[in-house]
Amino acid sequence: MIIKLEEAKYTLQNIRETVEDLGTALKTEELKSRIEELEATTTAENFWADQNESSKILKTLKILEDKLDAYNDLVKRLDDAEILADLAIEENDESITDEIIREVNELEAEENRQRIEVLLSDEYDSNNAILAFHPGAGGTEAQDWALMLYRMYVRWGEKHGYKVKTLDWLDGEEAGLKSATVLIEGLNAYGYLKGENGVHRLVRVSPFDSSGRRHTSFASVEVMPELDDIDDEIELRDDDLDISAHRSSGAGGQHVNKTDSAIRIVHKPTGIVVGCQNERSQLQNKETALKMLKSKLLEIKHRENLDKIEDIKGEKTNIEWGAQIRSYVFMPYTLVKDNRTGWEDGDVSAVMDGDIDDFINAYLKANA
Repeated sequence: MIIKLEEAKYTLQNIRETVEDLGTALKTEELKSRIEELEATTTAENFWADQNESSKILKTLKILEDKLDAYNDLVKRLDDAEILADLAIEENDESITDEIIREVNELEAEENRQRIEVLLSDEYDSNNAILAFHPGAGGTEAQDWALMLYRMYVRWGEKHGYKVKTLDWLDGEEAGLKSATVLIEGLNAYGYLKGENGVHRLVRVSPFDSSGRRHTSFASVEVMPELDDIDDEIELRDDDLDISAHRSSGAGGQHVNKTDSAIRIVHKPTGIVVGCQNERSQLQNKETALKMLKSKLLEIKHRENLDKIEDIKGEKTNIEWGAQIRSYVFMPYTLVKDNRTGWEDGDVSAVMDGDIDDFINAYLKANA
């Protein structure tokens, strides 16, 4: 057991080195200075004169404070663990070996989490994320696959303590879904999920095929940041919008209400479609759908380095073979493989239950 304590001590020394590197990457001294500047700003007499600006400052201050507090807490826990390990080795006390080893594992996980968060430095990474799901060709099988992906990301969000809200839902013909949109609310939701944007491929024996044949299906996941205060950047013309109302429905055919309060908007110049049915009234659904459309247009504009919204030509990715970012194989073997990073996981059930952090982290590291 003393050998295990000495191994734990050695691991803690390695963690110390990586934590020091993390502090350099975080630029902790600059963080402290920036926090002090923002705190000084909040005490100014005219701070609340502009509500939107003051809210932005407070939000930024909270993010920076949380980041610095998390790092300082990590350093303190590391200090305490090293002291405890030294005392146990010195006094030949094996009774707390399991406690120290458990703390070492947690410190490694926390250091890795904070290191990944350092990579989330793009303009919209800290924002909430909007995910839209669309099946490819293939009828019921593809629609069921889109539903499986929907559940996977909902479970991922819930496991990470994010608030997940379904904004829009269109049932599949026999099973699954024709389209769905969810909002995942929480710090860095978009930063983590932005790499999930693309076509996902499924290989399995279809439960909808009485002959028991193996099928390949495709579905797309669109990921965009939820953006605020973008009215000045994007102006939508009424002539460019095809707005229709329809009856809301929930997952599995459950009707949300019996009135035509759900809204679907088609942006005619690009063919982009958004919808919302979650709000209480048709007007609220329309406002949310317009906000989603603006967010999507602005995200595409920035991603494709376009000069103006009018340069967007619409969706270019086909939901089919050759376009997939990741493959999920259920048969004849089990394997999930990301085509961009090469990351693999043989536990398909766990992946479909939302355990996709390894894929997310591999993408973020590869694109750092």
